[in-house]
Amino acid sequence: MSPKLKAVDLIHGDASVHGGDLSVAPPISVTTTFLADPVSTSLVGDSDQSNPSRHVYSRYTQNISTRVEHILGKINHGHAVTYASGLASAFAALVFLKPKRIAIRGGYWGCHVTIEIYRKCRDLDVPLIDIDDEFKPGDLCWLETPVNPLGESRDIQYYADKIHKVGGKLLVDSTFAPPPLQYPFDFGADIVLHSATKYFGGHSDLLGGVLIVKTQGEWKTLQENRTYMGNMMGSLEAWLLLRSLRTLHLRVARQSQTAAAIATWLKQVVSTPKGKSFDGVPGGLIQTVWHSSLQETDKRGFSPSKQMTGGWNATFSILMSNAEHAKLLPHATKYFVAATSLGGVESLIEYRARADPREDPRLVRLSIGVEDFEDLRDDLKQALQNVAQAKAKL
Repeated sequence: MSPKLKAVDLIHGDASVHGGDLSVAPPISVTTTFLADPVSTSLVGDSDQSNPSRHVYSRYTQNISTRVEHILGKINHGHAVTYASGLASAFAALVFLKPKRIAIRGGYWGCHVTIEIYRKCRDLDVPLIDIDDEFKPGDLCWLETPVNPLGESRDIQYYADKIHKVGGKLLVDSTFAPPPLQYPFDFGADIVLHSATKYFGGHSDLLGGVLIVKTQGEWKTLQENRTYMGNMMGSLEAWLLLRSLRTLHLRVARQSQTAAAIATWLKQVVSTPKGKSFDGVPGGLIQTVWHSSLQETDKRGFSPSKQMTGGWNATFSILMSNAEHAKLLPHATKYFVAATSLGGVESLIEYRARADPREDPRLVRLSIGVEDFEDLRDDLKQALQNVAQAKAKL
């Protein structure tokens, strides 16, 4: 199993990057082009693009994005390539893997749209199948876990074994479970995807994506593809991401712990029958709460605790008793912000059908931030009470 996430890797994991800058906090680099080497005759400059001795053009490499990739590679136990957004990294993965078919079920709607765009770009048809269908050579299993928006886990090892038996590849979208929560390579993943916009960024102020592969050779292919696809991360975003990674271990641990406690509290609300109340919240308002920590062992013997070895996901969903409750709840909170996205230091709450019309109109997604548990619990409590009273007046 992978070692735990180490603070020294987040704070000093970029120490080996060339550059010679003596600043404790590396300054942002906004230049697109660099002074040419009078000796080199190659435009791309250094043969080692993962740690070049000098930069040539920011579409190839630049100091801050190189630092970010060193840290992301270390903490994910592979080789990381950064992109302009999570969906840019998703498209880059498809170009890299060239699947004959794609096995996927549910998950983030944006990835489904990206896959549709990729399919339109190909001369050959790329059929979509379910992850529990029979696999064939050339297939890609696209596994999101924990899955958006519910927050329940899927068995990486099972699908890795299944796809590898036919010579296919397993991509794991681990956005909901960054290190130290989950390490997909430990369970057979071939490539790992993250939206860096979420927990890696952690402050709701940058767009970014990451692919992590196992070998330097794979990294070189992805890096070359990115250079000519033009979907690299911007200078400001790379700088913000470097700043954010320094505190990843503190933020995610806090969010994970609080989310599990909130999920447990909500489970007790769910278990309260209509006509009674729990902790001041009327029963019957919430029908279901999904969270990896509440997930039962499945018929194959999979338990999320075997996979999520460093804590629990901080984003999950609840199912309200009706759509009116679901629409009202996000706007009845004081500390939870009614907004889309997830992974930031502030807690967010979203009527999910607003972002994805495919979802149940009773679904509400929660992203737990770094606030104190008691404040978040009390906020949900008063919001649920107000929703119940508002509904009674309708």
